[in-house]
Amino acid sequence: MSESLTTIEARRRESGDFLRSRRERLAPASVGLPNGFRRRTPGLRREEVAMLAGVGTTWYTWLEQGRDVRPSAEVLTALADTLKLDVTERRHLFILNDRPPPEIDTGDPDQVCEPLRRMLASLTQQPAYVVGKRWDVLAWNRAAAMLFGDYGKLQGDERNIMHLVFPNKAHRNLLVDWETVARMSLAMFRSDNARYAGDPDLERLVSALKKSSPEFRQWWQRHEVLRPLTGHKRIRHPEQGLMSFEHTSLSVSDDPNMKLVVYTPVETDGTIDKLAALLERAQADLTV
Repeated sequence: MSESLTTIEARRRESGDFLRSRRERLAPASVGLPNGFRRRTPGLRREEVAMLAGVGTTWYTWLEQGRDVRPSAEVLTALADTLKLDVTERRHLFILNDRPPPEIDTGDPDQVCEPLRRMLASLTQQPAYVVGKRWDVLAWNRAAAMLFGDYGKLQGDERNIMHLVFPNKAHRNLLVDWETVARMSLAMFRSDNARYAGDPDLERLVSALKKSSPEFRQWWQRHEVLRPLTGHKRIRHPEQGLMSFEHTSLSVSDDPNMKLVVYTPVETDGTIDKLAALLERAQADLTV
């Protein structure tokens, strides 16, 4: 109990110090206040931050002092706006105060940066791809194309993981344990996209999937949710037959809406040799 309390107190002190550092870096003029005279410390005064954020001066002073005042997410947002915190600083403030970090959605289309694309290409022995917030496949490597098919030939919703798992018969036939994979994928998709509930494009995608797949329509009504899981997937490849992989999903630090999904071949079913044969053929096709 004492260790837990010490941890909580340490986060409160860190939060107070962080707020003070950000308050002291702001010039009064940057928030529309006069510089005035007799400012013994740099930046804004505590009462000025409290006034701009719409909270009491005493309460804000306690917050900077690390007392047990437990600000709400709304108050933290007001403080972050007042102190002009960037995305990383805002997330830091929320974590220190034991609140779920806000999801920042710029509204821009998903863009995969060049370093991530180069890393994908370097995974020559591991099929891998990047998905965006709606689970569209945004980038992939040669090994993924050889295992799952060329994503470049797919357009719009066709390149969405849920569309591939449910209405796409060719992709569906690749999955040996289709029902288990499909139900788990749907539960993880639903959990992952709860924060975007009401998003018009997501709602349109779900509506289209309900019309095109009776299984999706039936299972969607069950509201099952799962966190992203590491596991095994068995693939029935049209050329190499049964293949087995470990798969894992990794968040992309520069964009929390993106995930890197990597499939690592295992010895089972001769998968490593079979994948090597596929990649050799791909290389041969390129040199023809």
